[in-house]
Parts: sequence; C-alpha cells; structure tokens
Amino acid sequence: MNKPKIVRPEVSQPAHALWYDRKKYVTINFTVQKPKDVQVDIQPNKMILCCKNDTEDVFYNELHFYDTVQIHDSRERVYDRTINVLLRKMKPDCAWPRIQKDPAKPSWISVDFDNWRDWEHDEEEGKEEYDRYMEMIQEMASDNKGVAPDMGDLSDSD
Repeated sequence: MNKPKIVRPEVSQPAHALWYDRKKYVTINFTVQKPKDVQVDIQPNKMILCCKNDTEDVFYNELHFYDTVQIHDSRERVYDRTINVLLRKMKPDCAWPRIQKDPAKPSWISVDFDNWRDWEHDEEEGKEEYDRYMEMIQEMASDNKGVAPDMGDLSDSD
C-alpha cells in the first residue's frame, strides 16, 4: 500500500498542535476547524500532515521525531476540530523529553499539560502501594497469631 507523496503547498501555514507522552505511545492533536482533504504520512522518523479547513486555508506540518515509531501500529483519526495522531513508540518505556529531534521547539507545537503524566515513576509508586499492602497483610496476620482472617466472616448473611 503506497501512499502518494505529500508535496509541500506553495502557500500554507502550520496547524497548531498539542502533544503528550505515554509509555507505549505519543499523541499529537492538530487543531484544524472542520478539516478536509486530510493527508497524513507517518514514517519511522517523521510525519507530514497536510489539509484544509472550512475556510480553505491550507495547513502543512512536518515533524522529525525525537525517536523512531512503528508505522504499522500508528494511526490518525479526523474529528470536527482536530486531527489526532497516535504514534506507537519503537522503544516502549522510553520517555520522550520532546516531540522532535531538534531541541529548538517550533512555535506551533506545545505540550498538552491536561493529558501529560509523569509515567516514568508509575512503577515506583505502584511498588510503594504494594509494600504498604504487604505490611497491612503482615500486621493482620500477626494480630491473628499468624492465621489469615477467615473470609467467611465477610458474608452478608448471618
């Protein structure tokens, strides 16, 4: 399945975009009112978006990724006000400190702080919760002289 190459239009502007990072995916939401003629080309190291809005303004964005993505498990979805691009990371569990390879940030892209999560420390937080749970179980066992509580006591019927 060969997609036609997207050619940069002579007159265009970049669509504003918000992005956020997850363990396995990076999400980019391009803001375009009533997008039409949407073309998205996702390659392992970059993506190109070209489309028009309801007033026939032409948008063109080219983004060279911070790291590689799996093109066959990446996709886009067009909505009434946005174009959502979901990029599957080639290296899951590897945080992207920025969306693009170049450390200079273009003016048209921003971090989506409403969806941003510091997932790198999730495992540590889960371990702390597990440790607290195990301490509670051990305390319960010592209160019952090493005998686990009888789960039959939890039934609603008397």
